[in-house]
Amino acid sequence: MDLDFLKRLGKALAAQFGENCEVVVHDLKGEDTAHTIVAIENGHVSHRKAGDGASRVVLEALRETDPEKLEDSAGYLMKTHDGRILKCSTVYIREPDGSVGGIFSINYDVTELLMADRAISSILNHKVEKKSPDRIPQSVNELLDDLIEQSVERVGKPVALMSKEDKIEAIAFLNRAGAFLITRSGDKVSKYFGISKYTLYSYIDAKSADKES
Repeated sequence: MDLDFLKRLGKALAAQFGENCEVVVHDLKGEDTAHTIVAIENGHVSHRKAGDGASRVVLEALRETDPEKLEDSAGYLMKTHDGRILKCSTVYIREPDGSVGGIFSINYDVTELLMADRAISSILNHKVEKKSPDRIPQSVNELLDDLIEQSVERVGKPVALMSKEDKIEAIAFLNRAGAFLITRSGDKVSKYFGISKYTLYSYIDAKSADKES
């Protein structure tokens, strides 16, 4: 992965499209998944800086054992911690052996454009889609909180009302999302779901066994 080229490309794109255009380079070859950002332009867009990380796409890339299954994504929506909406594109940087060595992301703040679009649509009586985009985390702890929240939403009931099967499903979602790549995530997840770490790992194994059978 040519980091120097990617950094120069990031600077060029940010200069071309202005201060609303954030460009991020993640290095996935290091062992520290909490600090994958090696370069960032216009970091004020998502309130991140070099040395921060990781995002959901980073965890998915790190967890995926078959790099060929990872596909670039363009034009999807995310939101920042303070509610601004970003139009994002993600490109996986491949090594000569086919593995993913990094991620190149472009995040454009379209909040004001969407506000203008809603105003125009209101005047023209057009319906505006209200799908809520995922949030861009500012730290791995915040990312883990988001994933836990999504796991609960997936089950459709609060933890207090979850059965064993519900918890297994929620934890399986976290495992697929790469949540357990985050340092000490097992402690937080087991505490949140009111189970021991031994039970947590038995739930993970149980779901893996179901897949294999």
